[in-house]
Amino acid sequence: MEETSAPRAQWLRGVLDMCLLALMAEGPVYGYEMTVRLAKAGLDVADGSIYPALARLRKRELVEIERRSGDGGPARTYYTPSAAGLRMLRAWSRDWGEFATSIGSVIGQPAREES
Repeated sequence: MEETSAPRAQWLRGVLDMCLLALMAEGPVYGYEMTVRLAKAGLDVADGSIYPALARLRKRELVEIERRSGDGGPARTYYTPSAAGLRMLRAWSRDWGEFATSIGSVIGQPAREES
């Protein structure tokens, strides 16, 4: 049986910041909700990956945060992309589209049989 999860996990690590910014661009969202929404899209990301990525985005000033009191629970931190984050998301999305097209053109070629 061929291992398929390792490459997929590596690919996701490479695009996680872009995916998180895309979720935030839809409206303010908190960390666990991002995990759930990514899982619904077929991308299993552990909380242990989400929060370091959010900290990285925050350090680069690509996100803004707002603390909101929870309904009877602890306060939640909601994330939205900053203006710089939206610009970065547009650039990354364009780059991703070009990259995915390039990869698709390579792997879409029929396998060549060796002589």
